[in-house]
Amino acid sequence: MTAPSEPGHARPDQGLSVIAGERRHLIGLAYRLLGTLADAEDVVQETYARWYAMSRQQQEAIRSPGAWLTTVAGRICLDLLGSARARRERYVGEWIPEPLPGRTEWISGRPGAASADPADPADRVTLDESVGMAFLVVLESMTPAERVAFVLHDVFGYPFAEVAGIVGRTPAACRQLASSARRRIRAAQAPPAPAARSADVIRDFKRAWEAKDIGALIGLLAPEATMTADGGGLVSAVLRPIEGGEQIARYALAVAGMSPGLTIRERTVNGGPGLVAEQDGVITAVMAFEVADDRIARIWAVRNPDKLRLWAVGRQD
Repeated sequence: MTAPSEPGHARPDQGLSVIAGERRHLIGLAYRLLGTLADAEDVVQETYARWYAMSRQQQEAIRSPGAWLTTVAGRICLDLLGSARARRERYVGEWIPEPLPGRTEWISGRPGAASADPADPADRVTLDESVGMAFLVVLESMTPAERVAFVLHDVFGYPFAEVAGIVGRTPAACRQLASSARRRIRAAQAPPAPAARSADVIRDFKRAWEAKDIGALIGLLAPEATMTADGGGLVSAVLRPIEGGEQIARYALAVAGMSPGLTIRERTVNGGPGLVAEQDGVITAVMAFEVADDRIARIWAVRNPDKLRLWAVGRQD
């Protein structure tokens, strides 16, 4: 898990580099809270704008700039989470958090960029269990206050007294919010399979998909497996989750039949093994998986092109 900024170490008179050093921490926090890197970067930009809008005297009166920045970013995220619920009610189909590539997958985001930009750190978000797709999807089911309290305390290690100042509740209320969030996590997530075993199962799924072997596909999927796709109304995608291993297998073969020349690659997705679909040199889908008892229990397929801008073609972790 990510550790909070050390209070008292970042004095504003130490210059821009000290304040800018909080950027990675703030982006990691905002991504976990909002589910997209673009929104996270907007939050961080607004947080810094508020810092630099203060006078020098106001900045120097702040004992811990890192704590101040986290408080402001947390409050901005809390406000955005409330409005995000309304936006997602109007979203076409299912909404899935933006998938993150592995470290060697990042591109700079500039038009025409095709490789990692050494000036743009590849690890803007630390890839640990708190950015796994299954974890982020459960966070989406929480109330904004639950999500903020849980992420700040359980993921970033902030005491409830500090969380209370961000959420606008008492420390006791924040403790209850985090406890409720933990129950949601425990109820929704299966015990994680070892990464190596998950990678083996997903690799077998890839091979069966490429071979159009429906029997093998069904055998690799749990009978009660679900698949959720996110096209955002910009590309074709199923609008509701597909339930049942056999139904998912048949859908996968139908996709392959309609997409001659489709290439499936093994890639790191949100810190875990996943797959990427490429058509005519363009990545068209990024898939994250949950594996339990040596079978695939859940698949999340992101097809919304706005959520695939970080992905580069033809590069492996």
